[in-house]
Amino acid sequence: MGKLLTTREVARHLGINEKMVYTLIAEKGLPASKVTGKWLFPQHLVDQWVEAHTVNLSAVTGPTPSAEGLLIIAGSNDPLLEQAIGLFNGLYSDNLAVFGNLGSLGGIRSLKQDLCHIATSHILQENGQEYNFEILDQHLDTLPVVVNFCRRRQGLIVAKGNPRSIHQTADLNQPGLRVVNRKLGTGTRQLFDLELNNAGLKGAAISGYDQEVQRHMDVGLAVLSGRADAGPGIQPVAEQLGLDFVPWRWERYDLLIRKERFFGVPMQRFLGLLHEERFHRLTSPYQGYDTAISGKMIFRQTTTDHESNEASEEEMR
Repeated sequence: MGKLLTTREVARHLGINEKMVYTLIAEKGLPASKVTGKWLFPQHLVDQWVEAHTVNLSAVTGPTPSAEGLLIIAGSNDPLLEQAIGLFNGLYSDNLAVFGNLGSLGGIRSLKQDLCHIATSHILQENGQEYNFEILDQHLDTLPVVVNFCRRRQGLIVAKGNPRSIHQTADLNQPGLRVVNRKLGTGTRQLFDLELNNAGLKGAAISGYDQEVQRHMDVGLAVLSGRADAGPGIQPVAEQLGLDFVPWRWERYDLLIRKERFFGVPMQRFLGLLHEERFHRLTSPYQGYDTAISGKMIFRQTTTDHESNEASEEEMR
């Protein structure tokens, strides 16, 4: 479990008075739990809440463009997604898929504002097993259709030969070591902060923690160029750049789709592509992708489902 803040601490964290905290809980959905009569606030959920509310919703100029054949995707970036979009555009000349790299929370916000057809997200829930449903409950009135795009392996991208001998997150606590980071609101940044917390490290104490980049590939390029010794990212990027990789976990990377848009022709063509062999072949040059459940609908998991998934993860290692 991440750090829990008291009412006084969360008020200081947000720069408001304590009375306003109670108003935000009641009227704005500030994430909180009442334990033995006292409010407690998971800090990572508070930070996500702030990020998701940084845009003034009244500034929205209109709904998603309805041009026939247009498919707008926004959210967390992924190299395989970029290749799939290229494959889709090459196969269907009467359609056009475009992507906006906004991070997982940015994609969910865009879906809420009806600015995209698909949001991409991999937000890990507080239970450390499930993805996306918790954050969707917080920010959307109606749960979207959740379809898996792929599973991918997250961890630390490090230089070839691992000259800094980084074998676990705790090894980042070395004099002179420099990291590169992802932006707040991305699922990778959230996971990095969780791993640092579990290792007993504070990000602010690590050189380069405040140096943020947009994409997994940007993390890899920073390490490749020597501007950083390590950074959070996915294994396929390390593979593409000939770098080493320190694994954390396999994660689920999902597509979030409003129900009223699910049966559109461009949408069904794109989702159908995820079942085809030519899509699966895109992953063959690299380790770190798993497309076994790509294109399948995802539903909330029960405890039994979690246990089954944990067993599957052990088999993949």
